Amino acid sequence: MSLAAGTRKHALDGPRWPARAAGVRQPPLVLVALALAVAALVLLPLIYLIIRASEAGEKFRTLLLRDRTLEILINTILLSVSVAITAAVIAVPAAWLVARTDMPGGRWLSPLFALPLVIPSYIGALTFIVILGPRGELSRWLEKSAGIEAFPSIYGFWGSWLALSLFTAPYVFLTVSAALQGIDPVHEEAARSLGKGSIESFMRTTLRQLRPAIFSGMLLSALYAVSDFGVVSLMRYDSLTRAIFVQYQASFDRSYAALLGLVLVAFALLLVGAESMLRDKAVYYRIGSGVARQRQPRQLGWKKAPALLFAGVVLLLSLALPLIVLVRWLVRALRRGESFDQLLTVTGNTLVLGIAAALITTAAALPVALLAGRYRSRIGAVIERTTYIGYGLPGIVIGLSFVFLGANYLIQLYQTVPLLLLAYMVRFIPQAVGSTKSSLMQVNPRMEDASRGLGRSWTATMARITMPIAMPGVLAGAALVFLTVVKELPMTILLRPTGMDTLATEVWTASSDLRYGEASGPALMLILVSAIPSAVIFARARQTAMRGDA
Repeated sequence: MSLAAGTRKHALDGPRWPARAAGVRQPPLVLVALALAVAALVLLPLIYLIIRASEAGEKFRTLLLRDRTLEILINTILLSVSVAITAAVIAVPAAWLVARTDMPGGRWLSPLFALPLVIPSYIGALTFIVILGPRGELSRWLEKSAGIEAFPSIYGFWGSWLALSLFTAPYVFLTVSAALQGIDPVHEEAARSLGKGSIESFMRTTLRQLRPAIFSGMLLSALYAVSDFGVVSLMRYDSLTRAIFVQYQASFDRSYAALLGLVLVAFALLLVGAESMLRDKAVYYRIGSGVARQRQPRQLGWKKAPALLFAGVVLLLSLALPLIVLVRWLVRALRRGESFDQLLTVTGNTLVLGIAAALITTAAALPVALLAGRYRSRIGAVIERTTYIGYGLPGIVIGLSFVFLGANYLIQLYQTVPLLLLAYMVRFIPQAVGSTKSSLMQVNPRMEDASRGLGRSWTATMARITMPIAMPGVLAGAALVFLTVVKELPMTILLRPTGMDTLATEVWTASSDLRYGEASGPALMLILVSAIPSAVIFARARQTAMRGDA
């Protein structure tokens, strides 16, 4: 076959990939078009906020600088920073104890430390209120047994901080645990041979190398705290998300709510930028291609007791206590004759929304991940970063923007499942993009080049070579989207079709009316449903760690 004929064949069967020596691969136009369409959808909520806030006109500056706005912003900053720091204080020692020491039961403690991810934070906050609240079970017991009446209130900052710290610590734990698997312990062992204690050795060597992973996990915790609606509402803490929702419900002029939304987005993006700067300055890697030394578990000795006490307290508050309280509520409700007739229907609605959102979001993330992960192009990098705006757009902001879009321009889609799924996609696409891209980058480009050299089209190469290898990461991303969708509260409240309840909205409605027994069934079912994708995510993390060990 002549060179001209080969060139004509490639032009007919799809976009041609130049040889590696020729430079950068050129992405197919259809791939660029699809990725641009996804980026445009992600930008819709931000455009809405800008347009709606601009309607305030001359009042914009007055509203922005009013004392109430500043107070709410300070509250949000204080909460998010405190939660991120506390989550790291909990998770980093836990990850080190499990990964690097002879702590008893370490093999079982690792998944237990990550398991609070399946418990929605607002459910955890609800159980804390019932146990630790002013008229909670603990305060009543102290008043009856010890005569203590003035029990500190859990409402406000302290309750929000406690709940969000405990239920976002697994984000830091997972990132730090994965990083520990790839860090050579030789530096820490060298420090100990020079007479440094175990804690000092860890602080001076391993902790320095863990900084990128710690900052990454802390960013997730901080962004979760910034975007949280359920916990701050139950705890009556005036953060930006709660203020936006109250302003939206109480006023016909939504300009101030949009302005608060812009402030919230700006702060969230500031957090992302700060984490990126800190992470870029904290790059540590091994020099040379040698094999890392085999890890020898650190002997804790007499420190095993305080280490187990630490683990026990964390797991009691973040895992055991919520489950025990929910089971007690369920037993009491069943004894009262509560039937939970709608539980199966509500569970079905939740599964349908979760599965549909995972499929749509993963499909939307695929062209973005392919463009960013398989081609070194500026447009791919820009589009990928644009999709990550979803991390800086809290659910309530996206929900409000799609309410406006549906009520004014997409009337046929207003309060329908497709519009709700579109909002889910905008919010959670970064999770699918990140996981899918990381898997695609593990595919050797020479395998694709070989496939193309054998005459297969670009589409066939993707279907037969690239995607089968990347599929574990794609499934992990879909599982993560499913996990977050089934727990999502503000967007579901604002956009769900009339009469279509989910497990999250059932828990919220019942708990808002203090019907805790009725909330127990949906809450436990929600935890059970969340455990399924969590198993997929944990299995993926374990496989990654095993490859790191190898």
